[in-house]
Amino acid sequence: MTATMTCSNPRCTCASCSCATCKCGVAKRGELERRVVDVLWDEPGGELSGRQVADMFPGYAYTTVATILDRLVRKGLVRRRMDGRTIRFAATGTRATHTAVLMHEALEATTDPGAALVRFAETVSPSEAEVLRRALDAR
Repeated sequence: MTATMTCSNPRCTCASCSCATCKCGVAKRGELERRVVDVLWDEPGGELSGRQVADMFPGYAYTTVATILDRLVRKGLVRRRMDGRTIRFAATGTRATHTAVLMHEALEATTDPGAALVRFAETVSPSEAEVLRRALDAR
């Protein structure tokens, strides 16, 4: 996007938006939380010990990664189970499921979900619109 174009993000706070993919106003998990849950999402059907996850982040102390895993468990994005003396962690769903939940939460937070859906539809790319069309037709 160039500075002369108008950003399609209705929550954009950039003076002259030149973001390639504007994410202004989007609530974000902490960067390390996102990276940790990504590791678990990339482990399809599998579980990892806290140590295995921590080993993927050599720049962070084990205790830091363990704290992040606990936060993700409290947020419902990760589950844990005891395997002998080892705690194993796994994602509770997929990235797609998590994104869909966030989208539903956003719609529930507005007084006019229809207008929000229309505005969303106006901002998707043609290929994304086609995916939506196929999904809606399949319903």
